[in-house]
Formats: sequence, C-alpha cells, structure tokens
Amino acid sequence: MKTTPQTQITQITSTDGTPISVEHLGTGPCLVLVDGAFCGRSFGPARPLAEKLAGSFTVYFYDRRGRGDSGDTRPYSVEREIEDLAAVIDHAGGNAFVYGISSGAALALEAAAAGVPIRKLATYEAPYTGIGNTDGTPVDHAGHLNSLLARNKRGAMVSYFLVKMVGVPAFVPVMLRLMPKVWKSQKDAANTLPYEVAVLNNFTVPTDRLADIAVPTLVMVGGKAAPAMAAAQTTTATAIPQAQHRTLAGQTHQVSNTVMAAELPAFFAG
Repeated sequence: MKTTPQTQITQITSTDGTPISVEHLGTGPCLVLVDGAFCGRSFGPARPLAEKLAGSFTVYFYDRRGRGDSGDTRPYSVEREIEDLAAVIDHAGGNAFVYGISSGAALALEAAAAGVPIRKLATYEAPYTGIGNTDGTPVDHAGHLNSLLARNKRGAMVSYFLVKMVGVPAFVPVMLRLMPKVWKSQKDAANTLPYEVAVLNNFTVPTDRLADIAVPTLVMVGGKAAPAMAAAQTTTATAIPQAQHRTLAGQTHQVSNTVMAAELPAFFAG
C-alpha cells in the first residue's frame, strides 16, 4: 500500500507583514515550488508533485498571497510577491532550487531577475502569450477583472480569465460549474487574477529584466503547446544568459507530474 509522505505546515511572515502559509515534506536539498493561477497547497499540481519529489528533495510549496491560508495585504504589487517567495526561500534555508509553473514561472523569473538567492531555476510555460495587446493596443484585463471583483462577480472573473485571457473554449467554464469543488476553488482565488496580469507583465516577455538573471535556468515547454506559448518560451530562454531550453514531448500546459518529477532532478543535479 502506498504511503503519503508526512508534511509540516508553517506560517511565515513576508517583509510587509503578510502571513504566508508554507508546507514542506521530504529530505534532501531544498526545492521551492511556485504555483500558477488559482492553485495553492490544497488545489493544483504542487502537492502531488511534491510527493513524487520527496525522496530526492525537501520540497516547499505555499499559498501565494491572497490564496488559501495566506494573507492579502493591499495594495498589491509584484515586488511584494517577490518578497513572499524570498521569505519562503529563506525559510527553506536560503539558496534553494526553484521550480515555477505558468504564472508561477513568471513570478520565479522576476524573483531571479531581482537577485533573490536561487540556486537553480526551472520554469514551465510562463504564459507570455501576447494577449495583453490587440492590434498593438494594450488591453486593460486587470481593470476589467477589478471591476467584476468590486461587484463580487467571482464566477464571471473566472470565466473572463479562462476564455478571454487564457483562450479556452467558452463551454469550459460551463462545464467547470458542474464540478463544485473545482469551481469553488477557482472562485475562491478569483481575487488574485488581477495580480496575475501584473506578474505576467500584461502577457509580454520582460526581456530587459530577464537579461539580469545570473542563475542557471531551464525553460521548458510542452510539445503540444500552442504556437504563441511555444514562441514565448523561446523568447524567454533567449533573453536569459546561457539558459537551457527544453521541449517535453507530448505535454500540454497541464504537464504530467510524473514527467516533471523526472526532469527536475536531472537538471538540478547536473
């Protein structure tokens, strides 16, 4: 019978006083996982991936600001989220390995560019896909999301994010409403969707900042990625000095934890 590794949960404090809920398990070098949109310790890929990696690393995963058991001190800024990640890394002993997925990849890249002590950085599909612009004109996605939030229309925020920003078919939010636990988790985190727009630089690769990254970096993309996503990863890897770029055959944006659990130890140990 399979046993689940035991975890330890800690409440740490970020620079501005915001409580950040962190969980860790496993033994070995420290590895911090950074989640994408909606996800946290209780929802998303971090926990199952941590369990797969626990034999090789002490894996830390946390509720990003505004989610789960973490606080949400206003006003929001990307700098505050970078400080949150820095606090988690410090809690992990400093100079940890870091893996970020989707918007979490973008946050990890911003942290590395800002000089947060990271031993090695691996990312998967930071979605710098250009949807922040239409015919060269910036789209105020954050403004629309904040307008919906002010009216407590969290379901509409989820739908707008998924359809207008991520580009999924319009029927997907309808189907999600038929999965109460998933829909509730996404609505609970809807208040953080405007934050994602900021973290993602309005969905544009921040090439100037990425050029400041001085740590070994692996930029990964799925073999089934849409052309805009694939191009974004190429641009990202090109902007980072001496970054590695790898395509994971057969993978979509919902990358297999089994596949990722094989890729990360190989890169971090190399």
